[in-house]
Amino acid sequence: MRVMVMVKATGDSEQGIMPSTELLEAMGKYNEELVNAGIMLAGEGLHPSSKGKRIAFDGPNRTVIDGPFAETRELVAGFWLWEVKDMAEAVEWARRCPNPMPGPSELEIRQVFEAADFGAEFTPELQAQEEAIREKIQSR
Repeated sequence: MRVMVMVKATGDSEQGIMPSTELLEAMGKYNEELVNAGIMLAGEGLHPSSKGKRIAFDGPNRTVIDGPFAETRELVAGFWLWEVKDMAEAVEWARRCPNPMPGPSELEIRQVFEAADFGAEFTPELQAQEEAIREKIQSR
């Protein structure tokens, strides 16, 4: 099963305060462990929301909203995409993570939808289309 592990933003990350060399080294070592264990599929840090945009949808209308965004604790400062056998394994790996921020911080783990999760609405034709898209992405 695939999960997305989100590093929640903090006041420091939203201010653009960069991590220390020690934290970068610890996270680099942790990422190497994830890769060596065959867990990590992707992972990146994100710029503060002040550099971001949101697109609000209301029927056919689209509204662009400039950052920064309120509720720092609800924002994402970085992420990993992991392949694990179950949520318990994801939690086990997350507990081993160095604290990703200088002070209190939080990780959130969410399971990624798979084709079977969508039921009959995800027709064989739509599944083939999705597979073709994944193949294009992987061939880059």
